[in-house]
Amino acid sequence: QVQLVESGGGSVESGGSLRLVCAASGYTSSTYRVAWFRQAPGKEHEGVAAIDSNGNTKYADSVKGRFTISQDNAKNTLTLYLHIDSLKPEDTAMYYCANRQRITGPYLTPGYYSDWGQGTQVTVSS
Repeated sequence: QVQLVESGGGSVESGGSLRLVCAASGYTSSTYRVAWFRQAPGKEHEGVAAIDSNGNTKYADSVKGRFTISQDNAKNTLTLYLHIDSLKPEDTAMYYCANRQRITGPYLTPGYYSDWGQGTQVTVSS
């Protein structure tokens, strides 16, 4: 099982930027897909960005142009980043990283991911 720990959240003003970080460890395979999801109070998990071991990326339409996902690989570990520009109040949510040990299936569907972190809170004030 892959372990994931998120960090980098915080409270920012509208228009600001943040970089979220996810430290992932315990990989036994070089094939994976990792993604960032967010969940606002009273809402379902929403997939915002994903990247796989081939470097392919996918973004939700609602965040294209403002969110950038990237990764740094090392032996058995991975650091996943989500850079967020031009933050809006509607970006307020708990942000989670998640892992899937396959690169097939939908990129941004929560049910396809088996390993999840505890989340990091992002709060954007207007």
